[in-house]
Amino acid sequence: MYRAPRGTSDILPQEQPYWRYVEQKAASICQLYGYERIDTPTFEEAQLFSRSVGEETDIVEKEMYTFKDKGGSELSLSPEGTAPVCRAYVEHGMHNLQQPVKLYYIATTFRYERPQAGRYRQHHQFGYEAIGDDDPALDAEVIDLAWQFFKSCGLVGLTIKLNSIGCKKCRPGYLATLKKYYSGYVSTLCSDCRIRLKRNPLRLLDCKNPSCQKITSSAPRSIELLCPECDGHLRQLKQYLGLLDLPFVENHRLVRGLDYYTRTVFEVQPEEGGAQSALGGGGRYDDLISKLGGKPTPAVGFAAGMERIILNLKKQKVPIPTLPKPQVFIAYLGEEAKDEAIKLASKLRREGIAVLEALGTRSLKAQLRQANNLAVKYALIIGEDEVKSGKVILRDMITSEQKTVSPSELERLLR
Repeated sequence: MYRAPRGTSDILPQEQPYWRYVEQKAASICQLYGYERIDTPTFEEAQLFSRSVGEETDIVEKEMYTFKDKGGSELSLSPEGTAPVCRAYVEHGMHNLQQPVKLYYIATTFRYERPQAGRYRQHHQFGYEAIGDDDPALDAEVIDLAWQFFKSCGLVGLTIKLNSIGCKKCRPGYLATLKKYYSGYVSTLCSDCRIRLKRNPLRLLDCKNPSCQKITSSAPRSIELLCPECDGHLRQLKQYLGLLDLPFVENHRLVRGLDYYTRTVFEVQPEEGGAQSALGGGGRYDDLISKLGGKPTPAVGFAAGMERIILNLKKQKVPIPTLPKPQVFIAYLGEEAKDEAIKLASKLRREGIAVLEALGTRSLKAQLRQANNLAVKYALIIGEDEVKSGKVILRDMITSEQKTVSPSELERLLR
């Protein structure tokens, strides 16, 4: 028996209402803030991610699905959504548009990691990017959009975690201070963190190993070593978040897992869950566009995992509207009646009325039992007399009342 590959899942019909619900909320909230949809390819040149996400990140080193195509090009299934959007921004000359350019996406992403609740090797992201302005008011807007999105979905008990990791001007000094602090704990660090200490010390703050987290709790804080520009940016951002009544908490351990971030980083987390259960996060990435061959362009964005959102919707028992289903079922008795049923079903569908119809040679009683199991409101019955008269029996499946009607009257009644 074939099964879905480990870390993937089938989204069955009974799950689809959750997905349509979240997608519709995402599209609606983005429209309110002026974000337009963009769709990028499922795979990109592998170098796009090693250059943007960072060669020494877990994503590039351990988690990307990379392969060579028949032409010898090295490609990767997209592990995240920001780099492809920025590549599209540069490739299509979007710097010539009114700035900031505001884009959102709902995309499938791929990471080879240990499957866990709400996180799969093939997963789905809702994300958005605001490219072309360094105003901290834009950071506040991006955070506000995330907050209002989760709120519109009906989720409660959330909090915003906020930090600033500085820029290329002040970060080197912070990294040197961080390395000096951690060098006194080399013997107690996990094997991954010993490597991070040499190659990517900022990732030390993101380690989930309990023994490393104890060391991290007393580590130097990036906000204490910010340059005047980054410090001013953070202060102004916090002022704007206060104006918007957004409940944020500063967290000096928050760095995010991608190398392109600068200054603002943030996450939205359930109050009881902690960092490993974050619903989504993002931040500013002012150097990424230039890394990809464009002009120096400030930008800020956010992304959330759809699976994790749905997991929390279920956990909080948020009521989800059902998807519309056909409320009309056509039953028949005899071959001539079957021909008329097929024509009637087609006619009603062309008029925008959703219809299900019986198949095969089952008895009328069995067909009506099927209609009842499908929970339709009405059954249309065509028998020998109805074929001759050109009419149809309209049966209310709730009250069992029925009457014979003409085709024109039938359409009016069903509408």
